[in-house]
Amino acid sequence: MTYPITRHRRLRRTPALRNLVRETYLHPHDFVYPLFVVPGEGVKQEIPSMPGVYHYSVDRLEEEVREIQSLGIQAVLLFGIPEHKDPIGTSAYETDGIVQQATRLIKALAPELVVVADTCLCEFTDHGHCGVVHGSGATAVVDNDESLALLVRTAVSQAAAGADIIAPSNMMDGFVAAIRQGLDEAGFEDIPIMSYAVKYSSAYYGPFREAAQSAPQFGDRKTYQMDPANVREALREAASDVAEGADMLMVKPGLAYLDVVRVVKERFDLPLVVYNVSAEYSMVKAASLQGWIDERAIVLETLTGMKRAGADLIITYHAKDAVRWLNG
Repeated sequence: MTYPITRHRRLRRTPALRNLVRETYLHPHDFVYPLFVVPGEGVKQEIPSMPGVYHYSVDRLEEEVREIQSLGIQAVLLFGIPEHKDPIGTSAYETDGIVQQATRLIKALAPELVVVADTCLCEFTDHGHCGVVHGSGATAVVDNDESLALLVRTAVSQAAAGADIIAPSNMMDGFVAAIRQGLDEAGFEDIPIMSYAVKYSSAYYGPFREAAQSAPQFGDRKTYQMDPANVREALREAASDVAEGADMLMVKPGLAYLDVVRVVKERFDLPLVVYNVSAEYSMVKAASLQGWIDERAIVLETLTGMKRAGADLIITYHAKDAVRWLNG
């Protein structure tokens, strides 16, 4: 049957009809909100390239945690900028490291709030790479297996501080297996791993690198992060992490990779996370500040598209605004 018997517009005629047949819904429980924690006291400083996103010192976290709770957001993703950096990222796995301090405080303030700890070394190394580097300049190489040992130490220290989920973002081969073994041996067998399984070497990370002070001091990350042109490789990466014991998979970035989100969702039955990354956020904010777009409409449409593509969870800097708009 076709027109005039079939008229697709019949189900679009009123808001109520459109609501009745809507296929994809956003909910506050879909969102994970990133937090950037820095040394010092009394710090709440807006990140210039990410309007509305702030650096917080640990003593200023309470007001932010209370607001997140009041909105019904159930999870935060913690990034930390340490007081000192060195070649092996020692501050990442210290008992009193910045992420560990923030985790203990958040769990004391809001035990039910899920703390996801980003597990990487790039914010903590003086060279800005995600692992141990040997050599310099054109001969510099990130040592995969040596890096794994430090990432395991980081994950265990984060779990010991109270992190509910470990989220390794380093893209070393075998990182899920190594961290799973390390957590289990340390008595944290119940702590899940949210694997950055499919993480592309993307230009969309620019504002984040300012926020996390994690830009590489030489070279780039193309030897360990994925080529944006590849999708079959994404399935191989995800399959490895599933076999190694990942509990959740992530695709990062989001907007330019929704085809990847769909194929990963169709291939694997683990919960799928999409990271709505910093440049995706900042481009919307910049255009909105110029009055060129309707920020609310653009953000909710973008987040709906990510969920429609297959995301079960969305890590997004828009989370607080999105919840306000959804509840409004």
